[in-house]
Amino acid sequence: MLSDLRLYQLISPALPVGSFTYSQGLEWAVEARWVRDSATLADWLESQLEHSLAMLDLPVLMRLHTACVNADWQRLHTWCELLLANRETMELRKEERQRGAALLKLLPDLGVAVPGGSEDTFSCTQLAGMALAAAQWRISVEKTCSGYAWSWLENAVTAGVKLIPLGQTQGQQLSLRLADSIPAALARASALEDSEIGSSTPAQAIASSRHETQYTRLFRS
Repeated sequence: MLSDLRLYQLISPALPVGSFTYSQGLEWAVEARWVRDSATLADWLESQLEHSLAMLDLPVLMRLHTACVNADWQRLHTWCELLLANRETMELRKEERQRGAALLKLLPDLGVAVPGGSEDTFSCTQLAGMALAAAQWRISVEKTCSGYAWSWLENAVTAGVKLIPLGQTQGQQLSLRLADSIPAALARASALEDSEIGSSTPAQAIASSRHETQYTRLFRS
């Protein structure tokens, strides 16, 4: 029960890591009319869920969680470096580091002990800090990953609602629909071998690169 409540706090939009300030290229995709309504937003997010979250974020988070449980900080560092290397643009790498640094700063205030000498590792990605908190709060790897996937979906849909724009009801309907795909993404992620981990989202990479010089922006990436 308590571990579930801790998970809700960890994935809450109120967690001060700035998740709501990033669109991950969606802002430019909307301006370019690649994404223009609920249907095209669903296609955009389903592609990311299938080819990025299921293939990179979730399997890496599983391994980071295991590394934190076992206090294997070298293995943790290796997977953090791989995750960062797979962020294909300057903005996506910057987002990863900014969110990681923000969570690293917060964790001691939440009673999460950060191992000495590993600050650089934990500051390079939010997933490392999330895995550490989950391990110390005894949140299972399955719940940690499902919570992270839901948090990503909630932030992405909220960004789409603001940018397209969509009504709040349409946003909730879209979240309900796309959440159906999360269990399959988790199953796919858990079945991957180490050598199979890696994302391929060229449209997002193009959109994120173009967002760097977009004239008017609401989001940081």
